[in-house]
Amino acid sequence: MKAPTLPAQQLVETGTTTTKPRKSRLGRRTTRSALLFLVPFMIMFLSMKMAPIFYAIYQSFFKTERSGLGVGSAKSLFAGFENYFTALQNSDFIASFGRVFLIGIIQVPLMLTIALFLALLLDSAFSPFKRGFRLIYFLPYAFPGVIAAIMWSFLYQPNIGPFSGWLSAIGLDVNFLANNTVFFSIGNMMTWGFTGFNMLVIYSALQAVPEELTEAASLDGAGWWATAWHIKIPAVRPAVILTAVFSIIGTVQLYNDPAILAKVAPGISSTFTPIMAAQQQTAANNYNLGAAQSVILALVALVLSFGFLKFTQRKGADS
Repeated sequence: MKAPTLPAQQLVETGTTTTKPRKSRLGRRTTRSALLFLVPFMIMFLSMKMAPIFYAIYQSFFKTERSGLGVGSAKSLFAGFENYFTALQNSDFIASFGRVFLIGIIQVPLMLTIALFLALLLDSAFSPFKRGFRLIYFLPYAFPGVIAAIMWSFLYQPNIGPFSGWLSAIGLDVNFLANNTVFFSIGNMMTWGFTGFNMLVIYSALQAVPEELTEAASLDGAGWWATAWHIKIPAVRPAVILTAVFSIIGTVQLYNDPAILAKVAPGISSTFTPIMAAQQQTAANNYNLGAAQSVILALVALVLSFGFLKFTQRKGADS
């Protein structure tokens, strides 16, 4: 009795060979084109973003010593973590983190709440002139940060700006540049500048919400707020988390607003924020300590943003 012939054996007997599916010529050409378009971005990213970071890390492990009462030739010596210990023992540098955290704890949730509310208003069916309002809300973000800070520095001044006069007319004497109010003034500038950007991100996410869900909720008798609370806001939760991460990173890197206001507000010191403190060390020719402070600032931003992401992911998994 003849044994049955297996399919592989048949292929061998008939001289037919199996070959792995080869990648098509069109696919290889598409891959090469994509890599070619990515090359300029990678060159700019590595040279403008990554190279300064690695150079700052390298500089943070050295110190400069001069002989001859400080007028001799400078020598760069390996210092290990000495600059990091010096930075963490600097009370002005540590206090700058406290100021930024105080502003961020109040300003970031308030700004995102306003951005979410504006996005829901734009997405509602009864919202007129959507394109016009969308442009108006986004327009402050188009202003360069320094220009906006200069504008607000004039608006906040008691003798020039209109706000103090308006409040005085109703019996309120408010100095926006005083030591106890300058935190709110800076928070207002950040809210004015970035609410439109965050609103646009959330509004874009709202466009992906299926209309069948909102129509079904409307048929069930749900009003605007019930539809927004139970359907739209949970649907745009990833976009809100993304804007929160952007806001945390931006708040840690706060610089333009207090640096401009420092010229008219006596309560803002040269070490008001961590970046200003690092810049002060750089201006004093202590580049190594400034590099160590910059690396610490980058690590804090990384820990806060990554920690917030993990926290929100855990909350989302629990819910």
